[in-house]
Amino acid sequence: MKKILVTGSNGLLGQKITEKVLAEGRVKLIASSVGANRYPVKEGYEYAEMDILNPEQVKAVIERYCPDAVIHTAAMTNVDTCEENKTLCHQLNVEAVATLLSICEEKNIQLIHLSTDFVFDGKNGPYKEEDAVNPVSYYGESKVMAEELIKNSKANYAILRTILVYGISHDMSRSNIVLWAKGALEKASPINVVNDQWRMPTLAEDLAEACLLAVEHDARGTYHISGKDYMSIADLVRKVADYWKLDHSFINEISSASLSQIAKRPEKTGFVLDKAIKDLGYNPHSFEEGLLILEQQMRVSPES
Repeated sequence: MKKILVTGSNGLLGQKITEKVLAEGRVKLIASSVGANRYPVKEGYEYAEMDILNPEQVKAVIERYCPDAVIHTAAMTNVDTCEENKTLCHQLNVEAVATLLSICEEKNIQLIHLSTDFVFDGKNGPYKEEDAVNPVSYYGESKVMAEELIKNSKANYAILRTILVYGISHDMSRSNIVLWAKGALEKASPINVVNDQWRMPTLAEDLAEACLLAVEHDARGTYHISGKDYMSIADLVRKVADYWKLDHSFINEISSASLSQIAKRPEKTGFVLDKAIKDLGYNPHSFEEGLLILEQQMRVSPES
């Protein structure tokens, strides 16, 4: 059985990987994140405090556990914050990757790196893995820099690009678009939603499964991992309203230009998933199936 070390295990994806490993026992898990472990179940895996900005600590943790693979989920992902604080973004999204990469290279550890649809400019989506990157934000630029470091290394790597991840996790400090829309509409709060950006939203459980499949198949190269349904952000929010029988009249459709966001967003991304389906056996849920999974989890943990 392979041993994996997950960075950023307190985040949504990190917790979903922990959940999956505990339920299915396919790998041995070392979860790691900054600060204390926020996942409620503490048995069945090991936890190590690890700050990815501390190279000595990263090296010590990896040498202590000697994993077969590192799944690197930790990153700075708030697009506007990345634009405002490029120094910190570069440290978290590029320099930390360089640290992990050098250790994985030296010790022949597979590196599974999470990337994003924001490496593309959104002019020609949906995209294949080999399509040319052209980021329109510093967040996207930082992820391209990290990808280039990895591709130019001698490491055994798989880059998993993903899109608009949604889901429910324990002790979440951040929301995501599905929970935000549902929460606002339940309170009858008007929301502004862009109608000129198109995405393929990804259920966090599907992305966690893809990470484990990449380890199990010793995947090499770049893979596109997302949901299977292509929709505008406005359509996505309407689907959330329909699923929970909420009032559409509070949804105010606007253009991206009218939002005046700090960072630019790509217009139409989306992925061609053929490679992941063929090579990894990836089989994502539909968006409606994803919403059903969320609803079931909310029944178990209403405080989520």
